[in-house]
Amino acid sequence: MTTRKKITILIPAYNEQEVLRHLYERLHKLAGETPNYAFEFLFVNDGSRDKTLEIIKAYAKKDHRIAYINLSRNFGKETAMIAGLDKANGDATVIIDADLQDPPELIPQMIKYWEEGYDDVFAKRNSRNGESFMKKTTSSVFYKILQKSTTIPIQQDTGDFRLLDKRCVMALRQFRESERYTKGMFSWIGYKKKEIGYDRDPRFAGDTKWNYLKLINLAIDGITSFTTAPLRVSSVMGILVSLGAFIYIIYLVVRTIFFGTDLAGYPSMMAVILFLGGVQLLSLGVIGEYIGRIFNETKNRPLYFIEDYRASSDEK
Repeated sequence: MTTRKKITILIPAYNEQEVLRHLYERLHKLAGETPNYAFEFLFVNDGSRDKTLEIIKAYAKKDHRIAYINLSRNFGKETAMIAGLDKANGDATVIIDADLQDPPELIPQMIKYWEEGYDDVFAKRNSRNGESFMKKTTSSVFYKILQKSTTIPIQQDTGDFRLLDKRCVMALRQFRESERYTKGMFSWIGYKKKEIGYDRDPRFAGDTKWNYLKLINLAIDGITSFTTAPLRVSSVMGILVSLGAFIYIIYLVVRTIFFGTDLAGYPSMMAVILFLGGVQLLSLGVIGEYIGRIFNETKNRPLYFIEDYRASSDEK
């Protein structure tokens, strides 16, 4: 008897009680329509405050394919994903959000390309339904800045929805930094990649867990994790401002020698002082971001703690 290849579907979940039933039904249907593969549904409960964990446990009692990790508190999606990757034991792992914005029905196509030899089959959004104009615009600007500031090819309009071969999973397990930007890590590890286009659906139920403050923090993590360009920009700004100040001093000296001096110019002097102060504070802020990251990493704390873990029954 030929052993079926195993596909782990990794689902980070935080307060998703309203959508879990619909997600499970679609995953169950998907597995039934793809009989040549064994499936494991690995849920990572990221400190949910609603009935998410209870619902997952109830399904696990009925379905041997369900595994779950219950983290000791809310660590954030980036950490929840590495917790899941640490436990994923499939020949390939598919990461998908619980909110059904990314359709599980795309997974068979991902598997098809994986069987053709691709290691990372990622879904690129043709559209972003349900997202505001501001979010779409800021996302586009962020990806342009990130791409121009790093030599790594960053995939734009892609999320975490992708299939990863086991060797990609093993590579990602080696990234143990606490300030994580997994989308950049997918690009950094390389391997053979394949893009699939799709139209992203609006959130099926519940409210998004992201707000602009969290997105800004994620953007800062993304830029500071994969490039030192902000430090270079600070250095260039310092050189330009210093050069401008030097030229202005020469101008003042020449003007005083030939035309004398006066007491006028207080507003312009204050403008120059405030401008220089702003540049200094900006530069210190950029340096502080990198020093803060060094501080966090040198503590070498564990990325997460697991309160409860249940493996799918075929592992036991």
